[in-house]
Parts: sequence; C-alpha cells; structure tokens
Amino acid sequence: MIDLRLLREDPDRVRASQRARGEDVALVDSLLSADERRRSSGVRFDELRAEQKALGKLIPKASGDEKAELLKKAGQLAADVKAADAERDAAASETQELLQKLGNLVHPDVPVGGEEDFVTLETHGTIRDFAAEGFEPRDHLELGQILGAIDVERGAKVSGSRFYFLTGVGALLELALVNAAMAQATAAGFTPMLTPALVRPQSMAGTGFLGQAAQDVYHLQDDDLYLVGTSEVALAAYHMDEILDADKLPLRYAGFSPCFRREAGSHGKDTRGIFRVHQFDKVEMFSYVAPEDSQAEHQRLLEWEKQWLTSLELPYRVIDVASADLGASASRKFDCEAWIPTQGKYRELTSTSDCTEFQSRRLSIRVREGKQVRPLATLNGTLCAVPRTIVAILENHQQADGSVRVPEVLRPYLGGREVLEPVAK
Repeated sequence: MIDLRLLREDPDRVRASQRARGEDVALVDSLLSADERRRSSGVRFDELRAEQKALGKLIPKASGDEKAELLKKAGQLAADVKAADAERDAAASETQELLQKLGNLVHPDVPVGGEEDFVTLETHGTIRDFAAEGFEPRDHLELGQILGAIDVERGAKVSGSRFYFLTGVGALLELALVNAAMAQATAAGFTPMLTPALVRPQSMAGTGFLGQAAQDVYHLQDDDLYLVGTSEVALAAYHMDEILDADKLPLRYAGFSPCFRREAGSHGKDTRGIFRVHQFDKVEMFSYVAPEDSQAEHQRLLEWEKQWLTSLELPYRVIDVASADLGASASRKFDCEAWIPTQGKYRELTSTSDCTEFQSRRLSIRVREGKQVRPLATLNGTLCAVPRTIVAILENHQQADGSVRVPEVLRPYLGGREVLEPVAK
C-alpha cells in the first residue's frame, strides 16, 4: 500500500498514477474522505475519553444533587465514547479497505498505455534465418515429441487442458535449467530457498495478488490457503511482521517452487504446447533493500536476467512495460522477451519489478536505522520460468534432423551432453 501521508500531501500524483494504470481515479477522493473521517473521529474519541477521565475524578468528591448530575453526565459520556469509538473503527476499516484497492504509484519514467504501448530498451542476439539454412523450423511441441521430452496428451488425460508431462530429456532439461539458474544466483550472492507452495491469505494479500490478479489464483476453500503463482509471495512474506537491521541489507533470496495459475483470462491463447500452463516450476530472485536503493537494485536484477538469457544463447529484447500492464504492486517493470521462431515474435521469458515500499507496508516489514524504523523496498525478478525457457531453447537451438543443440551453460548439468537426439520410434 502507499503512504497515507503522501496521499494527503500530493493527491494529484496518486490520481495521475491511477489514471495511467487505467484504474478508478475516484478511489483517491473516496480514500481521502475516509481518511479525514478516520482522523477526525479519532480526535473526537480522544477528546471524549479525556473528558470522561476528568469527570471520573470529580464524581468521588461530589455529593447530593451535584453527584447525581455528574453521574447522569457520565452516563451520557459513556454512550458518546462508545459511539465515537465505533465511528473511529468504521472509518479506519473503510480507509484500510480502500487503501488495499489502490495500486502502487507508477514511476514517472514508465510509458503510459496498455499492453502494446511498451518501449523497447535494447535487443540482444541474432535471430536465425532458417530459410537460409534450408529448413522450416518445427515448433516446440513437435520437437518435444520427436525428442520424447513433452507429453501434453497424457497431461490432459490426467489433469485437463494446459497440463503436461516432461519426460526423458525433457525432465532432465528442467533439472539442468533449475540447477544452472540456482548456480548463477548463488554466485551472485543470493541465498537459495525452497519455498512453500501454499500460503495464508495475509501472505497473498500482502504481496498484492488478491486484487486485480485474484481471478488467476487457486484457493483451497476448506483450508483457507492459496496456491502461489510465484515464489515471490512466500519470499515477500518470509519477513512479515519483522524489523530488519539496516546493516543486513540488501537481503537477496533465490526461491524455487512450483507455481499455479488459473489463466482465467487466456481462453484461446497459447493453447498449443507448454507456453501457457496451469502448473510450472520457476526460479525467482527477491531483494529487500533500503527505499533509496530500489532503482539501482532493479537494474541489477535486470542485468542478472540478461546474463542468464545470454548464457542460454537466446535472442531477446528488453522492454519497459506500460503503465496499464503493471501488476498492482509494481512501480516499474522490465520484461525480457525471447524470440520464438515459429511464432515470429518475441515472448516474455523473465520480468523484474520494483515494488518500492508497497509490499513492505502491507506486510509490516521495516528496517531499523539507528533510532529510526521505516518501511523498506522489495523487488522481484524471474530468473527461469521453466516451460517457457524450454520452449525458447528447443525452437532456437533446433537442427534440421529434429535434434536440439544444448547451450554450453547447461552441458555440465546434462552429463556433458551437447545435443538432444530424437528418440527411436
């Protein structure tokens, strides 16, 4: 959530952010009104309580008609205090509820617009000319079947659409990717973490995934637990309700977990293969830093993502995501999109978001600097979303006979294997 003091001091900035997100601007005025009622009712309650305490000291000293009058007044004050307390609680509850609906403040450098209004910041690698090489590229599903690596038919039989099995070299390729990604993250100073896939509501809400993203979240109603769509949730909530020492920052974690997404709004999109699925594994980077260091950390996370994609020898571009395409928690977001030959376009493989103080305020995570205690900043960055990375590797490194060249960075994790060979039928 944002700082209420900032809202009161500069409401136009918050209105502009809401407008850029394509969200309800009237929410700002509703929140300001609720906050004013919360503060005024709090003052009213404090005044009445002070009057009640003062009266309580007079009653024992009084007698006769004076005491009767004071007791009558005390009874009325008690009713007034109770009403003021209820009004204060109601205003505070309304303020909190409205504040939870407000997205993070959009960074001023973010391009304004929707999904297609991103700005391309840089492009890396060379897109292969398959026609010049003399063959038509196969898509990742056909390659996965040739290699005995992907089985979507039995995935659908067992679990339904958008589920799959990784088999043989497909399973080994996932393990290689996870190990190589974790090795890079560990070398960069991240603490490896295996995180829970089920979290409590306060963890999910605290990271901002029960607002606009709620439709994509799986909820286990009987247990009131949520399946995470990213280990970002568990990593953000890891220090919930804690005060961290400034000299411990930055704290950097690399989490591995299964991820679950309903993909509620993706009917008809990416139905072939394993690009958009309900369950997948992912290695996620997460940082806790001082607020003034968040933009520099955001660039560092982006550089680690670029290092990873470069090591996989994939052509990709970096985009500055437009305002209306940001998640509720993100102030700014960069995506790295790899070229997918059979689609003839770049598709998202990794992303990194600067969430500033938004999540730490919701999760009550603070940093102590001397005698001062204040919220800190949180950032996240996907290092390897496994299925999409497999898609990009198979399609970009395929050879005419259906085999796939293994990028050098993965070979030590595949027993030195340089090529994934077609399986005998």
